[in-house]
Amino acid sequence: MRKMLFALGIAMALVAVTAMSASAMRPDHADKKRVMVPDEDRFSPFAITIHAGGTVQWQNNDTDNHTVVSDDAFNTAGHQGFDMILGANGGTLKLTFTHPGTFVYYCRFHAALDAFNQPTAPGPDGGIQGSDGNFGTPMSGVITVLP
Repeated sequence: MRKMLFALGIAMALVAVTAMSASAMRPDHADKKRVMVPDEDRFSPFAITIHAGGTVQWQNNDTDNHTVVSDDAFNTAGHQGFDMILGANGGTLKLTFTHPGTFVYYCRFHAALDAFNQPTAPGPDGGIQGSDGNFGTPMSGVITVLP
């Protein structure tokens, strides 16, 4: 009887270790990250990393509308042609990324793409020039999606 109880204890321990090992090796598909727009024209944080299957949520805490627009020249994680309004005062939107790559994005109200598809501040045709002559930092960000 003792031998049977001892063998049963060993078997239960092996099952528990195997289950823990399997869950540790499984990718975390519950990745959820948040990008905030504080009460100013920027995405925070600028860069985030998630795993394939993960979701990113943008939340706009600014009093102005913003947008999330994909920079398709650099995007390899899907969502080509993405262009959505992120409403003022708490507006949110979510994207789930199903495969590895990058997702470069910008706000079309507060950035424009130059000839090299790099986000630049809007400039004299739409930007607000500071006393130093600068039209500000382009409102943009990047998401890296790992396998």
